[in-house]
Amino acid sequence: MFKENDMPAVESVTPMSPIMRMHLWFETKEGVLFGLGRLQLLRQVERCGSLKAAAETLGMSYRGAWGKIKTTEELIGEKLIERAECRRAGYHLTPFGSGIAKSFDQWYQEVETFALSKSREFLPFSLEKYE
Repeated sequence: MFKENDMPAVESVTPMSPIMRMHLWFETKEGVLFGLGRLQLLRQVERCGSLKAAAETLGMSYRGAWGKIKTTEELIGEKLIERAECRRAGYHLTPFGSGIAKSFDQWYQEVETFALSKSREFLPFSLEKYE
């Protein structure tokens, strides 16, 4: 734990605004189960209505995006996305996909809030949240 008397003299402290960035994910021996990348991909599928457009928006290939979705679906045993009734309408999230995205996002935000609050206790500088 960082103590005040461990801090350098005020004149030697350089003003800074560090930003806390965290990357949390869940994985198994078979691969990544779910993380921020999957969350962003699901959000973009929902916004764009298309896996191809979602992949392009995130700067990834359709094949890479499809592989990530399929890996998670196989590991979880549930579909995350499904084709719309009209094939031309693209994809949308399944109820499970929507639920896991919402739950992971809420969990991540709570972990991030906790980490920021603990940083004030342990570190000699104030961190900002990554936006």
